[in-house]
Amino acid sequence: MVLLRRELGDALRETRQTQGRTLREVSASASCSLGYLSEIERGEKEASSELLASICRALDVPLSDMLSDVADRVSLAEAAEQQMTSVLTEGLAKPLRHRKVVDPQGRTVISAA
Repeated sequence: MVLLRRELGDALRETRQTQGRTLREVSASASCSLGYLSEIERGEKEASSELLASICRALDVPLSDMLSDVADRVSLAEAAEQQMTSVLTEGLAKPLRHRKVVDPQGRTVISAA
């Protein structure tokens, strides 16, 4: 399942790292605790719209640009997820069948059939 908070966190982290800035610098500029910003970037917490706007200001990136980037990421992730589901439901990805084999030393070995 595609999670918006993970895609948003990845976009924020990539923007910050591209700028060569630290979590400490951005958190101070955004008036957000370093730990909370870190959790947002890891997709563990969801930022409020006010906090997201503050983080974008600290990164000098328009909120609309960040949201557009995240929308593109979500779209790509959904397409990949849909393609994988399609492959699995059409039977193109078949599970391996296994069989037990006893080797010359008497050990049981599992091999693909």
